[in-house]
Amino acid sequence: MAVRGSWEDLSARLASGAAMAVIGVVLIALGGIWFAGLAAIVSGIMIWELGRMMAPETGRLPVALGLLSGAAVLAAWALPGLYALPLLIAPALVGAGRIAKDRLLYVAYAGAILVAGYGLASFRVEYGMVWLIWLVLVVIATDVAGYFAGRFIGGPKFWPRISPKKTWSGTVAGWVSAALIGAFFLTFTNAGRDLPWISVALSFASQLGDIAESAIKRRTGVKDSSSLLPGHGGLFDRFDGLLGAALLMLLVAQLVYVPEVRF
Repeated sequence: MAVRGSWEDLSARLASGAAMAVIGVVLIALGGIWFAGLAAIVSGIMIWELGRMMAPETGRLPVALGLLSGAAVLAAWALPGLYALPLLIAPALVGAGRIAKDRLLYVAYAGAILVAGYGLASFRVEYGMVWLIWLVLVVIATDVAGYFAGRFIGGPKFWPRISPKKTWSGTVAGWVSAALIGAFFLTFTNAGRDLPWISVALSFASQLGDIAESAIKRRTGVKDSSSLLPGHGGLFDRFDGLLGAALLMLLVAQLVYVPEVRF
């Protein structure tokens, strides 16, 4: 069977992906201000990229919005929870006020980025590192399985109008790989038996996050959110899936009991 698609970007994707994974795991393990700082930096860069995509005519405004947003995430993490929501909403509203069109779309995406950044930093403090590593591994497994299955197997497209490269084979492969990650975590944690299917739900949320960013890029007529990462484009291109999965995980954590991990 012929391999579908081009493999020219594979080495760059693997190298930059591995570097990001190592940095992420180390800072998750360190926790505290280290991981909160990472969340703030990534959130700020993603807001900068979002501003560049949606309002390229605004000059240095996206840079200012990125700096303001990163500072807001870090401040919200450091201050009592009562102050978090106003601090996180403010940069999204400021940005929307300076963008000529699609203001509600900007507020929705910017708000999602800021809430996810703050939520992950706070989640690390409250629940420790294991569940964050589980989240990251689910997203990575979904992306890697989808990438290879889509090229080796191909087949019908998942949502061709929005994301023409995604196939049903890659989508299902992502779900299967996520379930295996969940099953693996069952072997050394006291999580319940629901973990594999919750992992699949996070995998699907990750895929929807990817599709949502693809929709923005199509609407704004850009190929990549930026060129920061070789083989990946920008941070938004790389972390769109993590954004979707993180928002679902944070929502689930508000609705159900998250067990303390015991080895």
